[in-house]
Amino acid sequence: MDAPSRRLALPALSAVLAFAVCAPLLGRGFVLSYDMVFAPRQYFVPDAFGLGSTLPRSVPADAAVALATTVLPGDIVQKIVLLLAIFFAAFGAGRLVPTEHLGTRLVAATAYAWTPYIAERLFIGHWPLLLTYACLPWIALAGLAARKHEPNSLPKLVIACAPAVLTPPGGILAAAVMVVAAGSRRLWQTVPLAIALNLPWLVPTFLNAGGTFSDPDGVTAFSARAESWGPALLSVLGLGGIWNAETVPGSRAVPLVPVLTLVIVALAIAGLWPLAQRWGKAPVRSLTALGVLGVLLASLATLPGGDALLTAATRYLPGAGLLRDAQKWVAWWALPLAVGFALAVEAAAAKLKTAQGRVALVTAAAVFPLLTMPDLAWGGWGRLGTAQYPADWRVVSEKLGDRPGDVLALPLSAFRGFAWNDGRTQLDPAPRVLPKPVLMDDTLQVGAERIAGEDPRIGDVRAATSARELTAAGIGWILVEHGTPGYVDPRLLADATRVWSGEWLTLYRTPGVPAVKAISWTPALLANGVALTLLCVALLCRMLPMRTLGRGRISPPRKE
Repeated sequence: MDAPSRRLALPALSAVLAFAVCAPLLGRGFVLSYDMVFAPRQYFVPDAFGLGSTLPRSVPADAAVALATTVLPGDIVQKIVLLLAIFFAAFGAGRLVPTEHLGTRLVAATAYAWTPYIAERLFIGHWPLLLTYACLPWIALAGLAARKHEPNSLPKLVIACAPAVLTPPGGILAAAVMVVAAGSRRLWQTVPLAIALNLPWLVPTFLNAGGTFSDPDGVTAFSARAESWGPALLSVLGLGGIWNAETVPGSRAVPLVPVLTLVIVALAIAGLWPLAQRWGKAPVRSLTALGVLGVLLASLATLPGGDALLTAATRYLPGAGLLRDAQKWVAWWALPLAVGFALAVEAAAAKLKTAQGRVALVTAAAVFPLLTMPDLAWGGWGRLGTAQYPADWRVVSEKLGDRPGDVLALPLSAFRGFAWNDGRTQLDPAPRVLPKPVLMDDTLQVGAERIAGEDPRIGDVRAATSARELTAAGIGWILVEHGTPGYVDPRLLADATRVWSGEWLTLYRTPGVPAVKAISWTPALLANGVALTLLCVALLCRMLPMRTLGRGRISPPRKE
């Protein structure tokens, strides 16, 4: 293979993997699955900056999407995000491996990008975590460069982290890899950078410190689960184990999977030795320790005493709700797992006497993840699909106008199942489609468990017996969504005025003038401004390195 072909092989494979997953989703329309809700146009409402009455779980992701949809239609933005997440996950893992062998890079690419983590987070709709996962190899690369004091390494770190910090979990995942990869001698630089990049969600979280407690019952409901005959810990070691059984690929239940997981883990551990010889022992030890921490956090609720520990933390420590759905932290383990596995395959191939044997082994290792989990391809074998929003949503958006007051979405449920989306379970789209803040019941039903939400205003809504009481609670509009399960209390609509009704939506106006609470935008705008300024400075440093600026100075004329 000539040099240009070798350079193109890794990005070409990365593109093939991305299109293999997303091909059926690339037509016009929206992929609406569980938490993945994009809108034709998203708005800069207070909740997009964490200034609502609940925790800033999707901050600044909602603001970033609102900005993007001012330029491109929302479905195009969504498709770009999904394609780039898988592409850069594979491409970054291939670049991260310290090797001259193209085959080793290809093995790392598929081992990192074709995983249960990607599949389960895609199916449950956690697209910001997919972006974070894609950024981790690039953050590790930039962090290792910073450890070696290479020029422009810190701007590279900032740029690599920017897409990863769109949510609190993503920000923590990215910050930990940044700090660990760059090493202890760079803490005075990496820690401030991590804090500055995460300010958009840190600031509203601290301003809402009194409301940062989550229902302790969620610890058990959202704990990792076994996907085959092995324990949950074994599923987590294989980068699976998400709490929602409906989002798990069917191939994960094959009885051979736990055995294959142990084999892959053993090979990855063996591959850490050649990795330490090339990177040095310190960074390998640190990244591996971080990966082990991720495995322990992900499976802690299933270990002896772990459930009680996490329940106590959630009950008494502000922000400990981040430890719910702890399987997301296993993303740290994916880095040493993929890189170690690739280097172990390289070492095994080097012992083979024939070139054909080496090529066969590397090829088998590269396609191994695809063969063991084929149901990630083609949108999860048709699990995901596209849908168009009915025109009702556009009409309701226009009808809201400038009248003050939030919108209450009924029935009181966080999730919907519309016929226009083939009955797929999806998060209520109203908060992202409408140009006003939307109050919805964030109580979650997980099996037989009912997990209390985090929005304190829902208690007032549940206690209300008339639209006038809703007005006093700051509600100016009631949106009834049809064709989805749930009960609507007729008393709430009795003294409300129907403004518009269609096949899927009916909009009511509450009587009187809603009591609107004043919002201070300054802290959130300052926090976002600091993060954006840091990113712009990093981009400027990459585009115009300081040495280039230095060469641009006027020199005195030389003497002849």
